[in-house]
Amino acid sequence: MQTQLIALRRYSKFLCAMTLLLILLGALVKSTESGLSVPDWPTTYGKFMFAYPLNRMAGGIKYEHTHRMLASLVGLLTLFLAFWLIKVKKIPVWVRRLGIFAFLTVVAQGILGGLTVKFYLPVWLSTFHGVLAQTFFLVVIFIAYGLSVERNQRWNIEEESYNPRFLRLSIVLMGMVFIQLIIGNLMRHTQSGLAIPDFPTMGWTLFPSFDHVWLNRVNAWRFENNLDPVNMGQVMIHLLHRVWAFLILLKILWLNNIAYKECLDRPLILKTLYWLNMAVILQITLGISTVLTHKEVYTTTMHVTLGAIVLGLSFLMVLRASPLTWRQFTEMLNNHG
Repeated sequence: MQTQLIALRRYSKFLCAMTLLLILLGALVKSTESGLSVPDWPTTYGKFMFAYPLNRMAGGIKYEHTHRMLASLVGLLTLFLAFWLIKVKKIPVWVRRLGIFAFLTVVAQGILGGLTVKFYLPVWLSTFHGVLAQTFFLVVIFIAYGLSVERNQRWNIEEESYNPRFLRLSIVLMGMVFIQLIIGNLMRHTQSGLAIPDFPTMGWTLFPSFDHVWLNRVNAWRFENNLDPVNMGQVMIHLLHRVWAFLILLKILWLNNIAYKECLDRPLILKTLYWLNMAVILQITLGISTVLTHKEVYTTTMHVTLGAIVLGLSFLMVLRASPLTWRQFTEMLNNHG
């Protein structure tokens, strides 16, 4: 039984890694604008997906088709995980339910991916597809943590210290990161990534007027660089993404201040916060580079992928800062609200 549990723990972590790889490939599909390189679904140019000849995977087809095949593999891995969780004894009921929910989520994600092709990449559907991918990533992280040695060892700590204020702020931070990923998805699918094409200035001025004269100057630059014109709505989506990133940075700084004053007895929290700090700094750097390189494919792809990593780390920090039961979790927040 112990050997099987160890294998299950490793398998859940492997699924987390595969999910992150799938998010990376999805970002690469969008960065290369390969979403309709394979115009049919669930077939690939009329052939069964896994029967499509590898020597025909050229151009955008190799990105889109690889993304589809990996998505199918992740779906099968999730189905196997759900069955495995049901079969193994002494697995908490809530973890088993999460396994079933993860499978239903990945099925919904696959259907959404197919519908984005069927309906020629509508903005709202493509955005929802991207957001659901991040949600599925959180679910498999939750499952992996529920099975982890770390969580099991925490049961043996007689008086584990908790900081309600730090926990509430961590939850807020995770929510802010999730909202930022929604904004980022919307920005990518509305072609707003270069609606403001410079940094740190905005339209080559520190204090943009956001009037038609200013917008015409931006569109003149876009015309010179063979890009379609943007409207003020696209500019506002892009600006919101920048402003929200700044607010997340401020929240991280505040969280660091509290952690190093009140959470020094929780080394796992401090370790998670350290990696989250590094990830956020790198993510901001990649975001700036994405603009300055005019959305270079691999820079943009890594920016999207690191966004998922930031979300995962922020969720892991919430899990490590929380009590082990839902009753304790709600009581602590309610009693210190």
